[in-house]
Amino acid sequence: MRERSLKVLGPFGFRRLGYIEWGPRDGRAVVCAHGLTRQAHDFDALAATLAPRRRVACPDMAGRGRSDWLPAAEHYAMPLYLSDCAALLARLDVEEVDWVGTSMGGILGMLLAAQPNTPIRRLVLNDVGALIPKAALERIGAYVGRAPDFAGPAEAEAYLRQVSAGFGALSDEDWRAMTGHSLRPAENGRLAFHYDPKIGDAFRQGLTGDVDLWPVWDAVRCPVLVLRGETSDLLTAETVEAMKGRGPACEAVTIPSCGHAPALMDEAQIRLVADWLG
Repeated sequence: MRERSLKVLGPFGFRRLGYIEWGPRDGRAVVCAHGLTRQAHDFDALAATLAPRRRVACPDMAGRGRSDWLPAAEHYAMPLYLSDCAALLARLDVEEVDWVGTSMGGILGMLLAAQPNTPIRRLVLNDVGALIPKAALERIGAYVGRAPDFAGPAEAEAYLRQVSAGFGALSDEDWRAMTGHSLRPAENGRLAFHYDPKIGDAFRQGLTGDVDLWPVWDAVRCPVLVLRGETSDLLTAETVEAMKGRGPACEAVTIPSCGHAPALMDEAQIRLVADWLG
């Protein structure tokens, strides 16, 4: 595992985009992109499995983890994220790349895969698809960016287990590791989650209705694996069935005992993704 960063250019000049790189530099490249308030270390277990033969890059999107925060909430949006992803792909200097994306990271993967001359070879969508119901977005919007601060890691872990129950039945060790990577020192001497609270403000500004990504889905040409948490409200079973009937070649797997979104830390989930990527 190598912690790296690059300078990316945006509305406020250059800023730091952090990422973690695993595996041999000449291995087939895989990018793993996290969800709305998560960060690169979410993919440690998957990356460690892929790393013997794959070059894996896991970015901290702007405002998360080791990447710089943005001065204005409205710039936490897809155009800036896509620009950052393009810069990362240029840094990797590869002709083709596989993409594993959880929730927001999956949307980024779809948008990239739908572009002409895309470098995306295979795409894994973890609990996100061509239609996102407004009700699920409102549920997320009720807490994102509004998390309390914490006296210590145990208090933070209890909160994370509550709001992230959809990740599935993780081990105590997994929850501890996820919590540790999710925290930063707060100004008041306590602990806070490792993302800019303004991300929540930007997210709620966009809550106007269902998110319709069908035109994007129909433009994707690479093979796609869709993972759906069994009780997910963000990716419904009906949407998955509709996706299988149009757009790119699509395989779909339901992950039991998960909602939004499977953590990809369980051995069976990791093996499923690794085997499909080939």
